[in-house]
Amino acid sequence: MCGIVGYIGDKDALPILIDGLKRLEYRGYDSAGVAILGDDLHVVKTAGRIKDLEERLKGTELKGHLGIAHTRWATHGIPNDVNAHPHFSESKNIVVIHNGIIENYLELKKMLIKEGKTFRTETDTEVIAYLIEEFYEGDLLKAVQKAISMLEGSYALAILSKEEKDHFVAVRKDSPLVGGLGKGENFIASDIPAVLPYTKDIVIFENGDIVDVFKDKTIIYDKNLNIIERTVHKIDWDISDAQKGGFKHFMLKEIFEEPDVIVEAMRGRVKNGKIEVSELDFDKDYLKSVNQVYFVACGTAYHAGLVGKYLVEKYLGIPSQAEVASEFRYRNPVIDERTLVFVVSQSGETADTLAGLRLAKEKKAKTIGIVNVVGSSVAREVDKVVYIQAGPEIAVASTKAYVAQVEVITLTILYLAKLIGKLDEYNEKLFVEEFQKLEGFAREILDNKEEIATFVSTTKNIEETFFIGRNLDFALSLEGALKLKEIAYVHAEGYPAGELKHGPLALITPNSLTIAVNTYSPLLDKTISNIKEVKARGGKVLAVAKRNNERIKDVADSVFYVPNVLDDLTPIITVIPLQLFAYYMADARGLDIDKPRNLAKSVTVE
Repeated sequence: MCGIVGYIGDKDALPILIDGLKRLEYRGYDSAGVAILGDDLHVVKTAGRIKDLEERLKGTELKGHLGIAHTRWATHGIPNDVNAHPHFSESKNIVVIHNGIIENYLELKKMLIKEGKTFRTETDTEVIAYLIEEFYEGDLLKAVQKAISMLEGSYALAILSKEEKDHFVAVRKDSPLVGGLGKGENFIASDIPAVLPYTKDIVIFENGDIVDVFKDKTIIYDKNLNIIERTVHKIDWDISDAQKGGFKHFMLKEIFEEPDVIVEAMRGRVKNGKIEVSELDFDKDYLKSVNQVYFVACGTAYHAGLVGKYLVEKYLGIPSQAEVASEFRYRNPVIDERTLVFVVSQSGETADTLAGLRLAKEKKAKTIGIVNVVGSSVAREVDKVVYIQAGPEIAVASTKAYVAQVEVITLTILYLAKLIGKLDEYNEKLFVEEFQKLEGFAREILDNKEEIATFVSTTKNIEETFFIGRNLDFALSLEGALKLKEIAYVHAEGYPAGELKHGPLALITPNSLTIAVNTYSPLLDKTISNIKEVKARGGKVLAVAKRNNERIKDVADSVFYVPNVLDDLTPIITVIPLQLFAYYMADARGLDIDKPRNLAKSVTVE
């Protein structure tokens, strides 16, 4: 989710690059930097905001008509001046900026160290610069081609060489990159808003494209350096629309990013028929000694932890609890050195969650952070951290981070089960096959979004909504209800479906809506019986079910079908229609979806 900008032309590059970075600030970042190639190759970078970079640039007199710039969202190495981009090669003749993750950077780094190279940073990106220099023989394009053939992972790259002052090279694989075509000047950027003030002619680069950018031409090559053509799009969006990628709200944009987030969350962790979460190098004897597991979190992250609770008990055979951090911190939980505590937080700065983490550590528990923000307080203080790699969320209501949290928690539990001999090779391979289907399944659900929008159009005036489900479906019901409360301001409650008879049925009327999540195979019939109870009281029911659940059509007013996937992976995709339901309900009511009243993105006070 980093911001990349590149420019070559007759104008002074620096103001254009800084302006482009500012137009990408909505993407979120923790540091910023520029490289300008004039009489020499100069790099200025800093942790913090773009205004901090501007302050550092004062008095530097950086001049040149060619440059690249970057805002970083950390994935490797804490946010600081050294780890900020751009990154030099060892000789400082080549400089690179990078969006994405290099999965095999450690292997490459070890190889280069054996050759006598000395590295300056903790990042995966620096390896790319060193590798390009290894292959450089006076032709930057060919050196880049050879270097990327050794990279595994996702990347959008922009590269300058001190020796070649009339062009720069860019590459795209699984990370966004566009080109802007001007008159006597050309641009690249990670998103369209960065270049809209300068040109409306945009090329959307595709996976595998290697791009050679001169001031009077942009040449696109495939991996074998054969020239290829890409369509030039005439973009007539305004800046606000462009930042949202043409979507009406950031929340909807972030929901539509979920297929990509699913891929990024498993990157390097699911491949070759194996599940590997290398961040977790726990001693096996310790893992076998663990006798209880807690998930400590708030809000949406707590609901992700509730999914984890079910999976821990199923796959590790250990008692488990999901705890609201604001309650956990104010009692005396039974914790000792045989307790494993998962601390779940998108920001890594949630005050109650941090307090819960510190309480767990005081009691000698081992801790695992499930975190999005690299270098955050949770990430620094836990024993082990597994990053969810969801990228920044702009909308206050969390969507894609929840998907990534559930996915990473699931991967982590399965990996721990494998380590202690409770997940055999056959089932590991089965899970890997199913994980690899999730991206496509998520896209299928999004392709059918109009079904949800149409249903909302008939229920937008509803004021009482119940979400019901059993087991993992109950955890989803809580998250669905929270989303509806957060952005549509509709009173909504999530209940275990079996609890209807113990009170909530008294509130079912023809003016109420029940959303029944019915995907957990062992309990389908039980939940169908609960739907019948609602219908008998005149309530309206929308069911969310797998495609193979034909019987539910006979009892629900409407059914949204999700693809068939293993029960224990279903929450990763089944939450999407619940998020869409909340979104379309809020939109139908004309509400400020990205900034719901009274709420903040990161709750850093009690």
